[in-house]
Amino acid sequence: MAKNIENLNYKSILNLYETQIAIKEVKDWFQKEFTEKLTLQRVTAPMFVTKSSGLNDNLNGVEQPVNFHVAYLDDEIEIVHSLAKWKRMALGKYNFNVHTGLYTDMNAIRKDENVDFYHSIYVDQWDYEIAINKEDRNLDFLKKIVCQIYSAIYNLQNKISLKYPKLHNDLPKDIYFISTSELENRYPNLNRKEREDAIAREYKAIFLYQIGWPLKDNLPHDGRAADYDDWQLNGDIILYYSLYDMAFEISSMGIRVDKNSLVKQLEYKNETYKLSNPFCQDILNDKIPLSIGGGIGQSRLCMFMLQKAHIGEVQVSLWPKKELEKLEKLKIFLL
Repeated sequence: MAKNIENLNYKSILNLYETQIAIKEVKDWFQKEFTEKLTLQRVTAPMFVTKSSGLNDNLNGVEQPVNFHVAYLDDEIEIVHSLAKWKRMALGKYNFNVHTGLYTDMNAIRKDENVDFYHSIYVDQWDYEIAINKEDRNLDFLKKIVCQIYSAIYNLQNKISLKYPKLHNDLPKDIYFISTSELENRYPNLNRKEREDAIAREYKAIFLYQIGWPLKDNLPHDGRAADYDDWQLNGDIILYYSLYDMAFEISSMGIRVDKNSLVKQLEYKNETYKLSNPFCQDILNDKIPLSIGGGIGQSRLCMFMLQKAHIGEVQVSLWPKKELEKLEKLKIFLL
């Protein structure tokens, strides 16, 4: 069973000032290598979109976005949850060539998040999207992109270890692939989180794929919006975090829906009303490229690489009063 924060006997290896330097190094080093490996160009991205555009990420389908109105628009405006759909539209708008793509710094507010030591209402990610061919819509291509991203994570670990020898994460050179149904068969008596913890302990770095369709108990491994990832061709990059003895998700990603998988998944979730929004119409009418994309958590990656006990040690957010009082007693200092 994963440890809780009270039982860690934790003391940060880096002080607050050193942490600020190291955060920049993690972000600079990883961003340079990951974008070069995937041939990505940085673009400017929105912090908010109109509700009627259908461009906001619906996450698990239950979270409500922060919204507001402005005097010159009749439409409701929503702070983004992520840019999963906007990025795909931008690929077409900016005329990206096949096997090239874009990335951006995505900053979001997820007000319904259940905050804890690694969940925050503030989300910062590298969001990326790559144009692909129809022939690329298969597991082999998905795994190829995953390996390129993981290679950048592995190399980052080595750079951090050289600069800060006490910060050593024992990641393997290769990432292990397993589907949600294979994971269920391997650990039939464990719940979903326990399965992830168990496989992460064994292999240290895994890609858990095919998330969204129901398993044997008629429930999905985890919730996924129906209108961006193809549930047969998506997954999460998960690392083993020894500090907590747990699976630690770094990235959610996938090959995006084509017109067939879009309709099939929306029908399954009884959300076919979304087919009329501009984003879905563009997919149905072949007006935006086929693509693969995802988000890589910036604070998550910093927390993991710098071996922090709380995500608030690498980002500035808001926390419950009881949480702050508990952390103060544990001498864990948030930014």
